[in-house]
Amino acid sequence: MKKLVLAASLFAATTGLSLSANAADYVIDVKGAHAFINFKIKHLGYSWLHGRFNTFEGKFNYDADKPEMSAIEVNIDTTSLDSNHAERDKHLKGKDFLDVSKYPRSSFKSTSIKFDDATHGTVTGDFTLHGVTKSISFPIEKIGEGQDPWGGYRAGFEGSTELKLADYGIDYNLGPASTHVQITLSIEGIRQ
Repeated sequence: MKKLVLAASLFAATTGLSLSANAADYVIDVKGAHAFINFKIKHLGYSWLHGRFNTFEGKFNYDADKPEMSAIEVNIDTTSLDSNHAERDKHLKGKDFLDVSKYPRSSFKSTSIKFDDATHGTVTGDFTLHGVTKSISFPIEKIGEGQDPWGGYRAGFEGSTELKLADYGIDYNLGPASTHVQITLSIEGIRQ
């Protein structure tokens, strides 16, 4: 019997499978800088302007055996917008765009997550930006999960979506090529 348990353990370790994949709560690892919220928008239709939000927090629940029961919640400090250019950041944080003095927070809270297979799925939830809340859906990919070198357990996911700025009351005219912004959420969570 011991040989059977040992063989199963070795198989799980070498294939990356968990012998007991139970629902677990994870905190998004922002302290270790293993999570990112990046955005990009076309600049005049000639190139991409890239940026990120430096300050955010979040959590998720995930069970590989019942992935449809998963959930995620993320809160973003919009004042932490960073496009690597101070004057541009001042404009993007101002009344023409995010108006961070009035709307210093943005958030996403899932209402459902459906997986097509072990690594690909779609998350749906309520996204709030610039004081407007809308239901959005976007594809996600499970990057991986397993033990870390410090005795913990981690799981990582990534998802991207495209938002129409006017849907969130941001109607500053940047030209026809710049009406939508693409947002990517890359997260690594530490199991609690």
